[in-house]
Amino acid sequence: MPKLIEGPPVSQIEAVTEILHGVPVTDPYRWLEEQESPRTREWLAAQALYARSYLDAIPSRDRIQKRIRELVDVETHDSIQKAGDRYFFRKRTPRQEQPCIFFREGPDGADQLLIDPAERGTGKYTAVKPLRVSPDGRLLLYEVKEGGERTGTFELLDIQHAKVLPDALPRGYLRGFAFAPDSQSFYYVHEAAGAIRPYYRAAYHHVLGTGFTDDQQIFFAGESDKLRLQIVPGEEKLGFLVYRFLDKIHTDFYLWPLGSEHAPEPLIRNAEYKFGPVLLKNGRILALTDCHAPNSRIVEVCFRREQEPDFVDLIPGNDALIQDWEVADNRIFVLYIQGIKAQVGIFDLSGKQLGQLPVEASDTVRLAGGSGEGDELFFEQESFTKPPQIYRYSSLARKPVLWARRKTSFDSQNYSQIQVWFNAKDGTPIPMFLVGRREILEGGRHPAIMTSYGGYGISMTPQFSVFVAFLIERGCLFALPKIRGGSEFGAEWHTAAKRRKRQVAFDDFLSAAEWLVETGRTEPRKLAIFGGSNSGLLVGAAMTQRPELFRAVVCMVPMLDMLRYHLFDNAHVWKEEFGTAEDPDDFAAIRSYSPYHRVRDGTAYPATMIISGDSDHNCNPLHARKMTARLQAANVSDNTILLDYSRFRGHSPVLPLSERIQALTARMAFLCDQLGLPV
Repeated sequence: MPKLIEGPPVSQIEAVTEILHGVPVTDPYRWLEEQESPRTREWLAAQALYARSYLDAIPSRDRIQKRIRELVDVETHDSIQKAGDRYFFRKRTPRQEQPCIFFREGPDGADQLLIDPAERGTGKYTAVKPLRVSPDGRLLLYEVKEGGERTGTFELLDIQHAKVLPDALPRGYLRGFAFAPDSQSFYYVHEAAGAIRPYYRAAYHHVLGTGFTDDQQIFFAGESDKLRLQIVPGEEKLGFLVYRFLDKIHTDFYLWPLGSEHAPEPLIRNAEYKFGPVLLKNGRILALTDCHAPNSRIVEVCFRREQEPDFVDLIPGNDALIQDWEVADNRIFVLYIQGIKAQVGIFDLSGKQLGQLPVEASDTVRLAGGSGEGDELFFEQESFTKPPQIYRYSSLARKPVLWARRKTSFDSQNYSQIQVWFNAKDGTPIPMFLVGRREILEGGRHPAIMTSYGGYGISMTPQFSVFVAFLIERGCLFALPKIRGGSEFGAEWHTAAKRRKRQVAFDDFLSAAEWLVETGRTEPRKLAIFGGSNSGLLVGAAMTQRPELFRAVVCMVPMLDMLRYHLFDNAHVWKEEFGTAEDPDDFAAIRSYSPYHRVRDGTAYPATMIISGDSDHNCNPLHARKMTARLQAANVSDNTILLDYSRFRGHSPVLPLSERIQALTARMAFLCDQLGLPV
């Protein structure tokens, strides 16, 4: 095993103690929250040298990098938009640092380049993405990002003349956008970075060719950091959704006839249920809601003046959760997820079922877009061994046609998957996917890698991952337990591990690891776990609660100081999912599992790679910095605790190709070294 040039950098302790609900809570590394302070930058530089001294000494890094490049450097397609007979999309060809925006005339036309971010001359971290095409197909709205930031700038391209218009929205968050029917103006909700009044929530009308100072304010939602305003586009009317992030999320819905001199009319006030409307051309309003339907239903909304609206069932709720829906060609396509199976039902606008979309039930299916007036629906399919493929479905042809596929050098014929069940700590049966070479699935102790998510009702479905593909090629067993906190078995599966019951998700994950060991599939010295974002919290909780159960941990862009997460960026909007330390009952639950606060001095922790960067404004990088310092100080094992950090890394997956290859190489080298995998 490679030896470090020196031990981890010494992180100065400056303890800050606060009394929360009568309980003293000490934070030894509060100073690392100051991202741009000189000593934080010095500390980061020292951590980078320490990490490199370990990673650069790992044998066979060149061979690892070569294989990673073969898996990653392939042609990709995403973000399809359609207007008339034109298809707009993003495509990256081999050896390109960033994808470009293209269009096709007709489904089988040649790909024509529209926007290449490299031509901007701003460096390889600049990324572009198509967002919306005007009704006449003349204008393209697209986003420009720098590194992994969540904010962006928003530009308009005159497609025919290949000219960028001066009507660009500056860096910030675009919360809503709709072209006017004549394509001569647009409506928008934009939160500009560095605004004088950053919490002013309003919608505006902008006429092309005029200054933004002349824009007309058409709706004002209020001024508060607890508010978010979105636009629901329509050809005759606009809808406005106002979300108020209080103890629960409360929703208001307003409707406004385009061009009206009157204020938007409030139609729904203070709803505590989910409400996602679609405005049809004939004035009908359809909506996805979980009102009186925990797994959601699709309704027609009938409004009566000064009375509560009627929700008339078109597609009633059932035991399967509605994951997504699209309206195209007077058809409603509804994606259901139940357990491990996906199903897409096809209905007419009265709710009559017409059939099902022919998809592989065992694959992950995503509805990628449709048009209420068009004849086509796009959807994606992928599996553990099959990269994403995009299909175009026409109700006339009634047969999906492959539109784009991601080629890969991964030989799927050599790998398979099975489903097993294990009992959670409370006895609940939970399914788990096992993926690997066929002989490994048959039994025996093998190196294993495990992940899951356990939050926000997000179901864990089969998806192709270069991270996983590389490891199972090396003889790893991959395990994906479908723990509670997702919604594989309906809304109750989510609520069972939500807010003050979050420990249930961690217990399920730990029970999955114990099952792998107890059944002889692996052993602690061969078991690694990984996860990012909410899944980073999951693996952080698992490794601090049961450090002896794991050999290695890869914790990416995580939240780990759960007593302070809500104080940074926009994280307070997750209060309903996690709770906050401001509530005494939430505080007790959060304090019991918060990974940063669960670290104990004198404990032997597994080898850990924590990954983050300056540009993450979802899971602020302070979590990664503070946790690294705390683990390095507390750990008494010989296992390495290191931080892989970049100024450009954030929560958005838009790093350039060369950076992605380097990042994946570092993670794979770390795991190959810790698990003793052949290269």
